[in-house]
Amino acid sequence: MGTIKTNGIILQENNMGDYDKMLTILTPGYGKISCAAKGARRPKSALLAGSQFLCFGDYLLYQGTNTYHVNSCETIEMFYKLRTDLDKLKYASHITKIIYDVTNENENSYKILQLFLNTLYMISETDENLDLIIAIFKLRLMCILGFTPSIKECKGCKTEEELLYFSFKDSGFKCGVCAKVDKSVMQINASTRDAIRYIVLAPPKKIFSFKVKEETIKELEIISKIYLNQKLEKEYKLEELF
Repeated sequence: MGTIKTNGIILQENNMGDYDKMLTILTPGYGKISCAAKGARRPKSALLAGSQFLCFGDYLLYQGTNTYHVNSCETIEMFYKLRTDLDKLKYASHITKIIYDVTNENENSYKILQLFLNTLYMISETDENLDLIIAIFKLRLMCILGFTPSIKECKGCKTEEELLYFSFKDSGFKCGVCAKVDKSVMQINASTRDAIRYIVLAPPKKIFSFKVKEETIKELEIISKIYLNQKLEKEYKLEELF
C-alpha cells in the first residue's frame, strides 16, 4: 500500500453511493485499474472534471487493500469536442470498448495508451474521415497486441510481386495464384496494400498522416473490422448511442 502518481485516461465512470464514483483508468505503467473517487459527484468537488469519461490527466492515487483511491487529479485533456458531437462521441465510445477489453491490471500499456490518445485526438480535433481513423486504429492495435499481418511477401509462395489479396486465415498478403486456393482472401487494390504497410510500419505519431481515396477507405474498413473481430474472437459493432 502507498501513494503513486501516474497519468491516465478514464475508460469508465460509475456512480457509487450518493456522491462518489468508481472509475476505470488506463495508465501507462499500471495497466487498467479501478479507482474510487470519493465525493467526485459533488458540484464543488476538486475531482469533478478529472473523473469524467475520456478525461486524460495526472492522478495521485492511494493504493488500498482492494482498490485504488483518487487523492487528487490535474486534467491534461478533456476532449470537449467529443462531448458536443454525437458522431464523434459514437466513434470514441466504440474504440473505448475495444481498449477496455484488451487491457488488464499490472501490465505495461504505454503503446496502447499512446495509440488511444492519438486516435481520440484525430476524432476530436480533425475533420478526417472517421471510418478511416477507426480502421487505422484497429489495424495498429492488432500489431501492438502481437497480431501483425505479414506485409512483405506472399504468405503462400513468398513472392513479393502482385500482392493484391489479404488472407484472414493466414493473416497477411497473398498473390493471385495462392489466393485461388484460399477461401478467406479479400481482393484489394494497390493503394490499400500500401496503406496497410504504412499503418504497420509508421512511427506512432505518423500513422494517421496519409490520404487515400474512398475505395481504399472502404477496403481498409472491411479488413480492419474482420481482422480485429477474428483475432479478439468477439464482434464489435459501431452502435448508436441513443
